[in-house]
Amino acid sequence: TGDSQGTTITSVSASHFHAAVVVPAVPCQLNLTRPEGYIEAPPQSSSAFHSTMDCSYIITVYMGYGVEVQVMNVNLSEGDKVVFEDVGHRENTMLANESILMRGLVVRSHSNQISIRFHNPRSQAGSVLLRYQAFVLSCVFPQRPLYGDVSVSSLHSRGKAFFSCLTGYRLQGSSVLTCHNASTPYWSGKEPYCLAACGGIIRNITVGRIVSPGFPSNYSNNLTCHWVLEAPESQRLHIHFEKVALAEDDDRIDATVLYDSYEVEYLPNEGLLSTSRHLFIELTTDATGTSTGIAIRYQAFAAGHCYEPFVKYGNLTSSDSTWAVGAVVEFACDPGYTLEQGSITIECMDLNNPQWNETEPACRAVCSGEITDSAGVVLSPNWPEAYDKGQDCIWGIHVEEDKRIMLDIQVLNIGKNDLLTFYDGDDLTAKVLGQYGGSKPCFKLHTTTADITIQFQSDPATNVYGYGNGFVVHFFEVARNDTCPELPEISNGWKSTSHPELVQGTVVTYQCYPGYQVVGAELLMCQWDLTWSGDLPSCERVVSCADPGKVEHSRRVLSGPHFIVGSSIQYICDKGFTLSGNSLLTCFNRGSSGPMWNQKLPRCLPETFEPCSHPGIPTYGIPSSNKIHFQAGETLHYSCLTGHQLLGEPVLHCVPGHPSKWSGLPPVCKGRKLQPDLVSTLSRQFQLCILKKIQIKEKEITFCNTELSLWFMLMFQILLVHLFYYPHFYIGLTRANI
Repeated sequence: TGDSQGTTITSVSASHFHAAVVVPAVPCQLNLTRPEGYIEAPPQSSSAFHSTMDCSYIITVYMGYGVEVQVMNVNLSEGDKVVFEDVGHRENTMLANESILMRGLVVRSHSNQISIRFHNPRSQAGSVLLRYQAFVLSCVFPQRPLYGDVSVSSLHSRGKAFFSCLTGYRLQGSSVLTCHNASTPYWSGKEPYCLAACGGIIRNITVGRIVSPGFPSNYSNNLTCHWVLEAPESQRLHIHFEKVALAEDDDRIDATVLYDSYEVEYLPNEGLLSTSRHLFIELTTDATGTSTGIAIRYQAFAAGHCYEPFVKYGNLTSSDSTWAVGAVVEFACDPGYTLEQGSITIECMDLNNPQWNETEPACRAVCSGEITDSAGVVLSPNWPEAYDKGQDCIWGIHVEEDKRIMLDIQVLNIGKNDLLTFYDGDDLTAKVLGQYGGSKPCFKLHTTTADITIQFQSDPATNVYGYGNGFVVHFFEVARNDTCPELPEISNGWKSTSHPELVQGTVVTYQCYPGYQVVGAELLMCQWDLTWSGDLPSCERVVSCADPGKVEHSRRVLSGPHFIVGSSIQYICDKGFTLSGNSLLTCFNRGSSGPMWNQKLPRCLPETFEPCSHPGIPTYGIPSSNKIHFQAGETLHYSCLTGHQLLGEPVLHCVPGHPSKWSGLPPVCKGRKLQPDLVSTLSRQFQLCILKKIQIKEKEITFCNTELSLWFMLMFQILLVHLFYYPHFYIGLTRANI
């Protein structure tokens, strides 16, 4: 799939990589130039001949394309190193290494060349299988100029980016950039920027805007800016003062005949009308003070028509979009602003000299107010202009009694000594939700009542000036924030709640109709953060029986991997246990009730056996126990009296069965001949004990009489001689301490 130095790749498949039999002088050093292929590192033809493996692959594709590498398989050993680098730039950039290498990982270069290095210090190296392919690179999206805009025809090679500025600003730089093809595509030049020019001639105008240099920031000192506005033939000009903020010294905006800010303190809210198609505007600043400057909206209008009305921070509707005589216009302000000055409705009148019967109103963000809307905005006074010093503003927001208010504070940029306070109630005595000063990123607040009071206090000595300083608070009527949101019903099922109101800790239980089963969590709890503990479950039709479970002390045999209708389970008890119930369970369909098992789950109970009866006591023998019955598995030990030898098994086991049986017959105690000296010794050291067998309810009982007279001692030797001749009596010897 590519070219190499000393090696030729002969064939590639999705699962194998075949290399030619020629081994390069340096192991696996390959330069690949085809647009796609596979790489196996290390190649099988080289791995057997080198104890240390160092592989390097460089993939190069056409200009304007990048390389995408996908990890098909990875099996690395300890010490293996794999590095992906973008080498199409002046400086190499690492894209990935072995620490993040996993199957399915995709690595993309930013240029048309990528390097892959594989190293293993041992003879038994790991391996990786990679698939690579070329993809089309693109230029990065160009940055939008401040006070301007940008649009792009394509980000690929030969694509173009078009830049423009807002009205009142001029583009500095090229208005069109082209995406050039290269190892990494790039734009033909730097992005332009928009600058408010100091003066200029604007011809054939319709609607536009001029601003002072630097607006909305402060202008510079010692400026003299001239603007000449020229309307089309037979049309006149109207200008509207959107913003005039000049330093309190010799700075001035001058329209020679109509208005001079140095001579007149007031600002004409209705704007100015030219007497011809031309209008000259001059802005001069001195060497000391500075301020925000000016923003003037201009428009041309034809004879027999009124000029197009304008309201900043608001909108209007009109009965005639040409603004001919008789046109009626109605104004409204944007959320957070209040309509001031002028009239809400104006009409174009006078056929000879068309003009509006009232001055256009103004929309301003005011200090204080009472709001009963379900949603809206509270703005700092004069927003987005800077607020004034020493202000104390109060806003009250009220919603329905069973509702609550959520506040979304999107902008908060006030002075450190200024205060914005939120009260959880309808006056300043309510609990404080929060009090803030300075700057803070976006955050939210929730009330516990249906009212909230917002108070803003600016420091009389505040030094906060400039555009965008203040606050923007959006508010929304929401459901009570001490309860979780209402949960919907589910199809083929129903729900029940543990509490009439969905307060924290409330549990909602979902159940399904017969023939359906709950998929998901059956129980949902209202958590401390007023969210539910899980997703809404659903009821799905049951198509198989539920797993009946396992039976203790048993194994089960399944007829199939799933418990579908018709399948069966057989339970087999372990050895030593017997089955109680039916061993075979079958899944069958019960109509609306859904699939069910035909039998209850069986049980495996321990197997019981009859006890063994006492096997008896051999003559001259002593058993370890004289109880009548022995349970299965118990043992009985035998021993003989002194002077007797035990013949047979000394231990018998009660073998379980029906009936249970002893493992053998009781042993026999055989007597040994006693020597005379032994008899004398026994006479001195032992007392004589007569043991007698008696029958009590078919059971032989042996007892010993220890209260013997002295004359029995004289008869001891005679009794020993006749020891084996008396079947109904036998003599046992016991020690004197018994």
